Amino acid sequence: MNNKLTVAVMFGGQSSEHDVSCVSGATIMKALDREKYDVLLIGITKDGRWLLADSIEDVESGAWRESKIQAIISPDAQDHGLILFEDGRSRKQRVDVLFPVLHGMYGEDGTIQGLLEMAQIPYVGCGVLASSVSMDKWYTKIVVDDLNIRQAKYVPISHIDMRNIDGCVAKVEAALPYPVFVKPSKAGSSVGVNKASDREELIAALNEALRHDIHILVEEAIVGREIECAVLGGYEPKASDVGEVLSAEDFYTFDAKYNNQESRTDLHPVFPEGKLEEVRADAVKIFKALDGFGCARVDFFMEKGTNEIVFNEINTMPGFTSISMYPMLWNEKGLDNGALADEMIRLAFERYVR
Repeated sequence: MNNKLTVAVMFGGQSSEHDVSCVSGATIMKALDREKYDVLLIGITKDGRWLLADSIEDVESGAWRESKIQAIISPDAQDHGLILFEDGRSRKQRVDVLFPVLHGMYGEDGTIQGLLEMAQIPYVGCGVLASSVSMDKWYTKIVVDDLNIRQAKYVPISHIDMRNIDGCVAKVEAALPYPVFVKPSKAGSSVGVNKASDREELIAALNEALRHDIHILVEEAIVGREIECAVLGGYEPKASDVGEVLSAEDFYTFDAKYNNQESRTDLHPVFPEGKLEEVRADAVKIFKALDGFGCARVDFFMEKGTNEIVFNEINTMPGFTSISMYPMLWNEKGLDNGALADEMIRLAFERYVR
């Protein structure tokens, strides 16, 4: 008798973080114990095709994109799983739990989570509300404003505002000194993020951010140390210790994260007394305020000169690449990737029955 759980790992996606998601997905696939789980691999191409991948090797090589088997989640709660299409025929495949290792839009933003709620399939990670609000930096800031936790001063700008770019520039310059950081509100992995030191650079950065999202956030520049904390749990979430990002560039851009070998992380940074505890407490407080459940990585700055802790952003499906801070922080606490995946799946069922 087969008592193993069927776990569907979903990776890829239509966001600008597609390639990172494929790497993260492969890490999770390798971590899952085949004595406990039957594993299905579902890849979403950049143009939105849902395909059944044959192996981890195909995921790593990219060959999965040539799969002839379409795999979609059935919204019918009685199916509790996938519908597979091949050679003009279809069949159903039951799924016990889904692991959406998707970063960015159409994966980490509540869209997949909403479909899974309709299908009544337990899934790893945060629910619809936490995923959608946390994905949008603008709305995350509105929530955190009520927590008495410092965050960078900001100016929100919409695509409608951008019809009068001179007005946008005037609005920013009236509120913030240069330099400023310009961010698409819903992009991740620092995609579309730029530093602007004058008006010309601000205009260019605003136009670049608009390519990635209809909402833009312009923030004051916080000079200091970039630090990250991992949160894991359900009703009583726990925070890991804190890691520090040592970027090889002016700030932690996409290239600095994934392409510059001189960027590195410090899992044992030295902080002034009480600051480690403050970061961990703030991370859990923010996670709870956003209705977090399962996992998230919460990012902060420690401001140079004042040592004040400043909230930056939260990621509800953090990366699982070889350089990703989230798994490394839990590895340091004694949870290897296999045990971490086990716990995340356990939490998926805990959330499902609440």
